[in-house]
Amino acid sequence: MKKWSLLVSIIVTICLVTACSSNGGNTNTPAASPANNNTATNSGDNSSDTPEDIELRIMWWGDQERADKTNQVIELFEAKYPHIDVVGEFAPSSGYFDKLNTQLASGTAPDIFFLGGNVIDYALKEVLLPLDGYVGNALDLSDMDAAMIQYGTVNGQLLHISAGANARGIVINKTMFEKAGMPVPQDGWSWDDYAAIATEISGKLGDGVFGSYDFTYDGLDIYFKQHGQQLYNMDEQKVGFDEAMALQWFSYWSDLAEKGGVVTPELTVSNPNEDIAKNLMVTSQVAMTLLPSNQLTSLQSLTTDELTMVQLPRGPKGTGVVFESSQGLSGYAKTEHPEEVAQFISFFINDSEAASILGNNRGVPVTAANRDVLQAQASDVEKIIYDYTSRVSEATKTEPFNISYNLPGNAEFEKMTKTAIQEIGFGRKSVEEAVASFYKDAQEIIANNVTQ
Repeated sequence: MKKWSLLVSIIVTICLVTACSSNGGNTNTPAASPANNNTATNSGDNSSDTPEDIELRIMWWGDQERADKTNQVIELFEAKYPHIDVVGEFAPSSGYFDKLNTQLASGTAPDIFFLGGNVIDYALKEVLLPLDGYVGNALDLSDMDAAMIQYGTVNGQLLHISAGANARGIVINKTMFEKAGMPVPQDGWSWDDYAAIATEISGKLGDGVFGSYDFTYDGLDIYFKQHGQQLYNMDEQKVGFDEAMALQWFSYWSDLAEKGGVVTPELTVSNPNEDIAKNLMVTSQVAMTLLPSNQLTSLQSLTTDELTMVQLPRGPKGTGVVFESSQGLSGYAKTEHPEEVAQFISFFINDSEAASILGNNRGVPVTAANRDVLQAQASDVEKIIYDYTSRVSEATKTEPFNISYNLPGNAEFEKMTKTAIQEIGFGRKSVEEAVASFYKDAQEIIANNVTQ
């Protein structure tokens, strides 16, 4: 055996000497052919076959249930791409954008972060990674709805990939209606119907029970669209509604509050509608509210009351609701790992196992294949979501509405609007005074946040 090893060593040495002498020290020797280079790389150069270990940070908003589901998907991704370590972090929706904005200002933002209808705000700040160059390679959008791709394309650049689609609607506590001896509302009702029903059920179920949350803020754009206007005119970069329309909407809720049909301002502060864990529908104290369809599953899981969804009351132009992006993923413009960012986003929206884990938590999947996966294993409450979003989709065929974006400076606008609503609710300003300030401030916020 040793003799055989010695013979092999001698042959190898002779070959090396011959190879060296054939070059004769001539540095001008032509390089090997591309075919030979490829062979050498594939057989002996492991550096190109073994990717460098990297770390990605990703941030999202939501509750612990969403965090658990997202972390499971992260683990799946890491198993497929063992050289990529993904560090996840999340925050409640109430503090998420303050945290993100602080990180962006300091240059410490995560490689990937979730955005919603405020994507336009971040696009204008030029902090988002253009993803166009990765489509068809690291980023597979071949099975994604065209409308969702359009939603994430701002000023000709693909900056945002929807993680789910939903439709806002009225969540109805059927159990409370049955207790009150009232019929459950159906699609096709009016805003006058809504006010009358909210007031009636509040009266029948007694103190501490309310017909509806006040969704003055969340329903702004919907109501405006129902009347031929919109929250933000993106083409002209200005508000898309007039002060009279705003006054009409704010007055509706002020009047309903005076009749006892909506949750008091005090309770709204401690139990906000958007915080599902604290939502008063869970404790049978609110019969109706406006929520995105993807939140029905979480809300239902917290109560034994039976819930369902119906379309919003109609205005002159229809319901004003479309099948839209609920939220999605964007890359940080300063990330050091743009291709891996694209890989993670592609995995998140395309992988069937990931879709099974995520369910409808962020909305209905944006790829047809994954919608089929979820529909095949849908629970009773998920069937309600699919049925509702299908009704919305059908309605938009005859009553189409444009894609909605939040206006620039959305965080500032949201804070300002909710302050105006509280000023009315706590009696510090009249509706007219509050709306006049609201309209003026909305114009100023856009002017200060749009890049001319």
